[in-house]
Amino acid sequence: MKQTILGANGTIGKILAKELATYTRQIRLVSRHPKKVNDTDELFPADLSIPEQVDKAIEGSEVVYLVVGFDYNIKVWRENWPKLIKATIDACIKHKSKLVFFDNVYLYDIKSIGHMTEDSPINPPSKKGVVRKEIAEMILNQVKAGDLTALIARAPDFYGPDNEKSFLIETVYKNILKGKNPNWFINANKKHSFIYTPDAAKATAILGNTPEAYNQVWHLPTDKNNLTGKEWVALFNKEMNTSKKIVTLPMFMLKILGIFMPFMREMPEMMYQYDRDYFFDSSKFNKRFNFTPTTNEMGVKQIVNQAKTANGK
Repeated sequence: MKQTILGANGTIGKILAKELATYTRQIRLVSRHPKKVNDTDELFPADLSIPEQVDKAIEGSEVVYLVVGFDYNIKVWRENWPKLIKATIDACIKHKSKLVFFDNVYLYDIKSIGHMTEDSPINPPSKKGVVRKEIAEMILNQVKAGDLTALIARAPDFYGPDNEKSFLIETVYKNILKGKNPNWFINANKKHSFIYTPDAAKATAILGNTPEAYNQVWHLPTDKNNLTGKEWVALFNKEMNTSKKIVTLPMFMLKILGIFMPFMREMPEMMYQYDRDYFFDSSKFNKRFNFTPTTNEMGVKQIVNQAKTANGK
């Protein structure tokens, strides 16, 4: 049973490849320059912006995992996401492959951020959220029409080992490592869910290999014991034996930083996720699969311990 990962070199793709080895030895890794994770992996170099190459990458696959991450730029998202989703859907229908799409929470209504479930209203408050709504609907419309077997696996913001696309890792953990004060956005007294990336990948593999999980949306397992920005920083301080003070960046500062850092120009429209509590409810998955998410405390401990081991300490 061949299972294919589109975006295999990304944060989730690399861990997902390890998890899929539990279910099959026929794993195809697709990216511009794929690298083996398991000895038996099939490497399939492809440019996923070209529909013909997407088709060839999916051919012969029973399950396809779409875990691609584009540059965090609205112009790139508008241009690339719908095109890739259409090519993936077309190829999955053509080759009778099941689709697992790894999604985020940007499409949810702003009033739902304090408690997001699979049934939360879809009403994106940002430009990026509008793109996510469009591509999710493209998949679900084909499912509803009976042409495609697919599921959507949603995750909140990431944290975990070897994760360079995590706000928590980049502005809290790495700042402390450098002897700097950790940063937070807008309001450090608001709670914010983060998913531990090994949990996210493991759960995605479970869903992809559970026939009855298809044709619906799932929230991936996240610790229900939500923490504020200050509490996250306290966890890292405790594990790293430091006492760094949190520095909260207000909106005007983000806009100033955006003048010098293109990535930061994309952030202001997303700050509604930091000016209020942000809670991601994964109880549907946890109950169905009897899954206990990694606690925030254990996740932070493992991140810090892995770094110490890598540095020979």
